[in-house]
Amino acid sequence: MTTVTELHRGAAAARNPGLALDLDWVEAVRVNRSAIERRTASLPGRRTVKNDWQAAWLLKAITCIDLTTLSGDDTPGRVRRLCAKARQPVRAEILDRLGADGLPVRVGAVCVYHEMIEAAIDALSGSGIPVAAVSTGFPAGQTPFELKLREIELSVAAGAAEIDIVISRRHALTGDWRALYDEVRAFREACGAAHMKTILATGELGTLRNVGRAALVCMMAGADFVKTSTGKEPVNATLPVGLVMLRMIREYHGHTGHAVGFKPAGGISKAKDALTWLALIKEELGRPWLEPSLFRFGASSLLGDIERQLSHCATGRYAAAHHQPMG
Repeated sequence: MTTVTELHRGAAAARNPGLALDLDWVEAVRVNRSAIERRTASLPGRRTVKNDWQAAWLLKAITCIDLTTLSGDDTPGRVRRLCAKARQPVRAEILDRLGADGLPVRVGAVCVYHEMIEAAIDALSGSGIPVAAVSTGFPAGQTPFELKLREIELSVAAGAAEIDIVISRRHALTGDWRALYDEVRAFREACGAAHMKTILATGELGTLRNVGRAALVCMMAGADFVKTSTGKEPVNATLPVGLVMLRMIREYHGHTGHAVGFKPAGGISKAKDALTWLALIKEELGRPWLEPSLFRFGASSLLGDIERQLSHCATGRYAAAHHQPMG
């Protein structure tokens, strides 16, 4: 099935080194809210995936999932089960029927709290799937700065290849862009070789202009990814905030040549929503961003619905409940 194969080309993304804070650039950011909302409202009906391509796009979506468990009742056993699903997110017989047998269909990463890093690394040994750890007082980010740095350092030392940090929202809300830049720059240095995903918590930033400015400042500070949400806010990933962030990524790339990744997180649980996000990425940033090196979904339940849809594509039936991943 050539359509499946074509959507599983490999790509590597160089890290974003950042640059000096340019406050004139930050202040020049403008957002036309009504235009953004019109554009995103029209997308689901305007961009649909034809049946022959649907399985390929859903498999692509799986490779871009950060399969996540961030609960107070997480245990090593739960993490090991999640990692087993990460290694084989779709049953072999479904892949065979889709003509995708032999393709590297696996998730982009497994995301956990610091305490579960060891269990995740052990369960993913030999798979090539990185472990991501949330850090810096996730989700509120209201811990002392020195503790945030130490938390990053400990997670990197424990083997996390990616660190999802949260910004101090007060810096964006008060327009203190120097403070935000300095904070994120320090986090980037603490991450060392680990890739840094910077969570804006867009639902708490007040305006789309604040979202655009915060995303730009974080990229200047060296963020490898900008991420919408922790998944714990009342409002998480929405298409309007996503579009604003994507356009800042495009602008930053045009000015610097550095490609920054994007991660919508929170509230994305349906396969059809994943397809809409992929269409938006392709339209705004192009084919190179349709790789896990530059695009991730933050999700815990999305994989289950995608597998149901793939089962239907392959067999005409939806997968039984016992084949779904844990929520």
